[in-house]
Amino acid sequence: MFHGTITEELTSHEEWSHYNENIREGQKDFVFVKFNGLHLKSMENLQSCISLRVCIFSNNFITDIHPLQSCIKLIKLDLHGNQIKSLPNTKFWNGLKNLKLLYLHDNGFAKLKNICVLSACPTLIALTMFDCPVSLKKGYRHVLVNSIWPLKALDHHVISDEEIIQNWHLPERFKACNHRLFFNFCPALRKGTTYEEEINNIKHITSKINAILAHNSPVLIVQRWIRGFLVRKNLSPVFFHKKKQQEKIIRGYETKWIYITKGYEDKLLKDLFFKPETNIKGKLAYWKHDKKKLWVNFH
Repeated sequence: MFHGTITEELTSHEEWSHYNENIREGQKDFVFVKFNGLHLKSMENLQSCISLRVCIFSNNFITDIHPLQSCIKLIKLDLHGNQIKSLPNTKFWNGLKNLKLLYLHDNGFAKLKNICVLSACPTLIALTMFDCPVSLKKGYRHVLVNSIWPLKALDHHVISDEEIIQNWHLPERFKACNHRLFFNFCPALRKGTTYEEEINNIKHITSKINAILAHNSPVLIVQRWIRGFLVRKNLSPVFFHKKKQQEKIIRGYETKWIYITKGYEDKLLKDLFFKPETNIKGKLAYWKHDKKKLWVNFH
């Protein structure tokens, strides 16, 4: 006879608990989960996924993401289109030391103070918060950019130097949110994507953001020039020494200068490269006095 609900009786049975243990053991090896648009309300089943690297839990009814605290290997976390109104504290985000991409757009965030806890995430480079109430607040972008130090891209645009350095007015090319800095790093989800494809996509997004910054960040451009100058300065003695050695070798060879008619240029080159035994000197004697001449150096 069952004492309580059927579910409680079944789950308390010895065989059922053994089955649950096997499931939990298997979940430890999960590296990729994708639950998009399934009307899910909880993420509790992900607590045992300690090896998880890519988590797509978009377009559901999630309100609490604390179960992800044990997923310390996360690289990409997609939670857009849910009902999340607040984020866990800094301890939660400080534990996600590999997290690079975080998609939180189309949620219920309303306070900037709550979002600033993301500053504890040490490797976060791309974040989306558009279509949230907080994105309508004045200074929203300025606060996030200057709170999350490793951040490089926010809401379809790579962060410009003008947003980071106060009172620095740059030309149009380097201004915030200009077309050169635009990059949609959260495209529509595709069906049937694999873990390898997701990892390759993460690498592509990271490299694309870095490439945009390399060409549109004055600070990085100047740094690149200075590094190049210092490298050339340090290596110049080596090249100077090699150049001297080459000059000594060249002086040891006998140089002969000969005039060649432009009309016979192609034929002469063929003879030089494909018929080394050809009597070049005899042929060149006839071309010596032509108007169009070409210098050739024989060693």
